[in-house]
Amino acid sequence: MARMIDQIRASKLPSNMMQFAARGALQVPPAENIEILVHLARHNKVFGDTARMTLAGWDEKASVAAASDPQTSAEVLEYFISADNLRPSLLAALLENPSISETQVVKLATSAMRDTIEVMLKSGRVCRMSRVVQTLRSNPYLKKEEAETLSRGAGVTSVIAPVPEPVVAVTNGAPAAEANSQQQHPPAGTSSAQEAEVGSAVDDEVVSAYIKQNEAAIAAEGDKPFQSVGGVVELLGQDFFPVVDTADVQPPAGASTTPAGGPAAAAKPKMAMQPKVPDAAKRLNTVQKINGLDVKGRIQLALKGNKEERSILIRDGTKVVALAVLEAPKLSDGEVEKFASQKNVLESVLRQIPLKRRFMKNYIVVRNLVANPRTPLDLGLGLMKNLLVQDLKNLSANKEVSETIRKLATKMYKQKLEDANKK
Repeated sequence: MARMIDQIRASKLPSNMMQFAARGALQVPPAENIEILVHLARHNKVFGDTARMTLAGWDEKASVAAASDPQTSAEVLEYFISADNLRPSLLAALLENPSISETQVVKLATSAMRDTIEVMLKSGRVCRMSRVVQTLRSNPYLKKEEAETLSRGAGVTSVIAPVPEPVVAVTNGAPAAEANSQQQHPPAGTSSAQEAEVGSAVDDEVVSAYIKQNEAAIAAEGDKPFQSVGGVVELLGQDFFPVVDTADVQPPAGASTTPAGGPAAAAKPKMAMQPKVPDAAKRLNTVQKINGLDVKGRIQLALKGNKEERSILIRDGTKVVALAVLEAPKLSDGEVEKFASQKNVLESVLRQIPLKRRFMKNYIVVRNLVANPRTPLDLGLGLMKNLLVQDLKNLSANKEVSETIRKLATKMYKQKLEDANKK
């Protein structure tokens, strides 16, 4: 049976399937999905832009697996190692992949910035490549002490730390390795309860620390109630406030006007069509719960609550509450990606996100912040240098962002294209 990638190369798939492919939505193995996306990004004029956007935000675990696998197709590896498409999280795996040639690494080293150089110097494989070392030594971003280390022919510490040998000492009559295993895997039936207790204790500590750190701001807010940025309609969604058709529903011709159920049954056709809004109804219940809390109560919920509660409290008009969401121990990367693109949050929330190193390691967060018209201009301009070429192109045509952002995006896009053509 032919693989999906072969059918795409032969242009045998219909347009709707190609659209699914460009979004990474085909039911194929992760490695083949990446191969399909790269092929579309490089060779398809219609779906290429969509495929590049999908690749830029593709699952990091699957991307690292493809970047480190010597059996990954040359086209995929060439795409990943290209300076225009390089994702920092994949660099270490790519450099150690024997299928990446020295010539490709030399090309990368020619225009490498500080963050790329630091990763390259930690790769034992890179430090054994004479041409790469020579190229790095001529790079203006290489520090003097690093250049001296390379001149002596000694690389910096390898990326992958050596795995320590297992200790075979005896502990209470059992080998240490076995004792460690018992510690890592406690008896069934006790771990979940213990983990819940530990998690709750950690959450309480986070709440106490945050409240203590922001005592002045909390006192200044007094008993300020919850007020959503953007209003209740945006919070609950347009579907929660539909225009309902209340006209009588006429029975089919020839049907009895008094069904066998009696008067109550006869009244049913005159009832309005009720919209199905379970998500909005659930959100309304959560909003009602939040409305009953004071500032400290909302802070505690922001730090200890669930995803639904965080998604509402991030839009709290009270700054100290909204910022507490970003400190929540259970906050996921996916939530932050969404927050970074929201136009109905306080400006202080968008300013706080880049201050968290963990968030800035996520490319989608950076891209969403720059493309968000509510992001302060100085912040957006500072983050643009991290965008891939295709995202710069899309940003230059984004009418929602400021003209300054669009002009700089156009300039950076053209400059990166020129640099790529020179290589």
